[in-house]
Amino acid sequence: MEYRLLGDSGLAVSRLCLGTMTFGAETDRAGSFAQLDAFVEAGGTFIDTADVYSRGVSEQLVGDWLGERADARDQVVLATKGRFPMNDGPNGVGLSRRHLHDALEASLRRLGVESIDLYQLHAWDPLTPIDEYLRFIDDAIGAGKVHYFGLSNFVGWQLTAVAERAAAQGWTVPVSLQPQYNLLTRYIELEIVPACERYGLGLMPWSPLAGGWLTGKYRRDTRPSGASRLGDNPARGMEAYDRRNTDATWAVLDALEDVAKQSGLTMAQAALAWLADRPQVTSPIVGARTLEQLQGSLAVAEVHLDGDAARRLTEVSEPALPDYPYGELGIDQRSRTLP
Repeated sequence: MEYRLLGDSGLAVSRLCLGTMTFGAETDRAGSFAQLDAFVEAGGTFIDTADVYSRGVSEQLVGDWLGERADARDQVVLATKGRFPMNDGPNGVGLSRRHLHDALEASLRRLGVESIDLYQLHAWDPLTPIDEYLRFIDDAIGAGKVHYFGLSNFVGWQLTAVAERAAAQGWTVPVSLQPQYNLLTRYIELEIVPACERYGLGLMPWSPLAGGWLTGKYRRDTRPSGASRLGDNPARGMEAYDRRNTDATWAVLDALEDVAKQSGLTMAQAALAWLADRPQVTSPIVGARTLEQLQGSLAVAEVHLDGDAARRLTEVSEPALPDYPYGELGIDQRSRTLP
């Protein structure tokens, strides 16, 4: 397993991050423990969860596993998130000091630890002043309950506002961002990735396989069925079949299949290898329902696509953009060398 620094921090993490959203829902206790064991045995150190994953059960399972593995806490970098509701009431949601205090304390109890390595704000809160939650994070770090903090699902101007305000006030600055990012969803490269580069945030992409699309299990003009995410519900979320069943998607999948065959990889492995080496990416988050699925992802812990293969995937997945401000009349035009 390769290791990288998370953003501009000195925190070393594994090239792949284990996502635990399935724990307590699609994956039972024994399966969760098996995934955690396999991940650590493969050299993985970075584990990501959140309080709302299975309404606290994911954190509890990770905490129980840590409690049964005497040396595990010293090996892993533990990340969790707070922002969304875990109970009823007007103060049970958001980034207010009140809610973040309750969320952090509950996460610490479920995880059975004294400190969290990376505490992430799970989404932007339009109602709470930035200063309020930045002061809370700074206080939590000063109290030793948090070591670093990050953001999740923030767009470019939001993370810029947070980073600028924290720096101006001398408070702790964020070191990471969790966005959706994969071969079928690259729009973060327009504003979010440049902002992360400017402010030193490492990317932890979620949904690196686009909800299963990049595994090659779906077929053109054949609605999914059977025991899979889209088989149970073809209209599910961002990966809904009708939303992604486009010519652009199939062009990417055709190229990905060719690259995978030529590289001796599965389509999922080729997609992960491409993403892991994108600018500013530290660790894609790999989640799995089964140990077998996780082992397939772990096989690319040190795999890098050759230049031609990476370029082919980059070119075929390039998002279509309007001429201005992102196309040839906008950014491209301004980036040209002046005569």
